Amino acid sequence: MPGRRATRPVRRRRPLLVALLATLGSLTAVAAVLAVVAATFIGGLAERYDAGRTVIEDPFPTDSRPVDHGDAVDVLLIGSDARGSDARGPDAPAEDGTTGGRADTLMLAHVPADRQDITLLSILRDTWVEVPGHGEAKINAAYSWGGVPLTVQTVEQLLDVRIDHVAEIDFAGFAGMTDALGGVTVQSPSTFDAQGHHFTVGPDHLDGGGALAFVRARHAFADGDHSRVRNQQAFMRAVVEQLLSEETLTSPDTVRRFVSSTSEYLSVDPGLDSATLVALGWSLRDVRADDLHTATLPSAGAGTSADGQSYVRVDDSAVASLTIALRSDDLQGWLRTHAG
Repeated sequence: MPGRRATRPVRRRRPLLVALLATLGSLTAVAAVLAVVAATFIGGLAERYDAGRTVIEDPFPTDSRPVDHGDAVDVLLIGSDARGSDARGPDAPAEDGTTGGRADTLMLAHVPADRQDITLLSILRDTWVEVPGHGEAKINAAYSWGGVPLTVQTVEQLLDVRIDHVAEIDFAGFAGMTDALGGVTVQSPSTFDAQGHHFTVGPDHLDGGGALAFVRARHAFADGDHSRVRNQQAFMRAVVEQLLSEETLTSPDTVRRFVSSTSEYLSVDPGLDSATLVALGWSLRDVRADDLHTATLPSAGAGTSADGQSYVRVDDSAVASLTIALRSDDLQGWLRTHAG
């Protein structure tokens, strides 16, 4: 495929690939990530995953959708902040008037056909887009208005790329997932305080509570969501590194705890079952932590809507080139000129 990097040297295969389908949270969380346990998904792990996950009925839009683009796989990762009649209190309307759960984190995980790497593309929650059936609004309002199907439809319309799978994880899953791994060490891009936690630039070892504060922090930064997305990407990388560490891969108990903790808070499309994850994980068996790339949907500054909402403008020209790169499966070529 033109534009793809040269053949890579042969590398020692990892004995297992526990991958992150879930790690999205304000991410999301991170909390739901990527990809998957391959050889490790044996014994009762597949059963644990299938039994623990929630299957989203009809997660994809029924209207016309972008065409399939070959063997590459695009997974939409949604980190939701479920607000409503739960322990966190009553609905709190956002500045656009919506209430209920919101997709505080959106990431597109792109797995190329050659399975040589994975790219996480973050979409800022305040990105101003056309939400089908509702007009212009911040992209995270789509989840409040129409749940996963409308969120998928909005992202597909924005990128003009078909979403193959979708995974949603609630913020509560971040803490359990992190603690199941015995904590993770993130490379914090900055020093800041959030929710009673102090973070310093450089390596910070986080437990579940610290991880949740780290990925959700927004008001501690002058550039708000931009720094939060960088933190979320740093957290995702930290989770991948810990999952693929010898310490984790040689500890069946840690793997079982991670799968159980993650799947408990994970909702996925019907096709994202353990068999699919095992197959995807096996195809990614040579991928290492440094093969995980991150980027953010290009923006063109801030704007203010007629009703006073501040939002992030989409860089239409850069997004058009991103669409071409995704469709032609040359995202690495696009990243070389659109890093960040």
